[in-house]
Amino acid sequence: MLSYRHAFHAGNFADVLKHSVLSLVLDYMTRKEKGFCYIDSHSGAGMYQLADEYSQKTGEYKDGIAKIINDEDAPESLEPYLSLIKSLNLASDRKTDPSADISTDTSNDLDVYPGSPGIAKAFVRRQDSSHLFELHPTDIQHLEDFCQRWRKVFVKQSDGYQGVLGLIPPPSRRGVVLIDPPYELKEDYHKAVKTIIKAYEKFSTGTYILWYPVVKRELVEQMSYTFTKSSVKNVLQVEFCLESDTDEYGMTGTGLFIVNPPWQLTSQLEEILPYMKTKLGSDDTSYTLNQLIAE
Repeated sequence: MLSYRHAFHAGNFADVLKHSVLSLVLDYMTRKEKGFCYIDSHSGAGMYQLADEYSQKTGEYKDGIAKIINDEDAPESLEPYLSLIKSLNLASDRKTDPSADISTDTSNDLDVYPGSPGIAKAFVRRQDSSHLFELHPTDIQHLEDFCQRWRKVFVKQSDGYQGVLGLIPPPSRRGVVLIDPPYELKEDYHKAVKTIIKAYEKFSTGTYILWYPVVKRELVEQMSYTFTKSSVKNVLQVEFCLESDTDEYGMTGTGLFIVNPPWQLTSQLEEILPYMKTKLGSDDTSYTLNQLIAE
């Protein structure tokens, strides 16, 4: 199944959580001079135009990134993420109008929103390498176009799960792996966790980020259970739910399993989660932050 297009959902509340965490992890990795490897199992298009028919059809970004992009009260922990989104949109404005003053942002409009490759591209350095996998025939073309001027990036139209395992461990012994499947198939819930377990057995010091949607609670519980019965250590689980669990169709929340998170990530999320509830949620919104498995 290759019907999923992230362009419908770019910049929504789930992206805010996922990409703010990814930004913090990558920012942490760049604090050491030694290079690292970034691996993205389901990369998508790389960059999304919020004016296109996909984003406009759902308008999900309006209830996500658009609500916080210019908020002066945003916590410091969101600064790496929000600064990146602002800079990308200022650059987009400059391309549209070369005479525009990019020193100030005079517009509340959002023109572009990065996928995970777009986030990574802003952080990786000359000494770092990136490996991006995508199967969708349209998105792989967009991704290749996006990566044209990106040094030390390798784009492949192939199975991202196998791609991750084939690159582990990286030569530098420093790595960040993002596994972000569309979950079109229920098997993805099990397969994603199993891929991280296998990768951990080969490379136990890497940082692994696994995104998941909250659609059926039992599927998330199975993921947690599989992790706890494995050899994987130091797993942080974070979840943000707009609504309570329901048997009806649709995503009510989003979450991440983070293996070997940066030491300060828990305290950073303790700032981000209540802020997200205030700005993006309602009285029905809840969040959890749990050290699922100790170090």
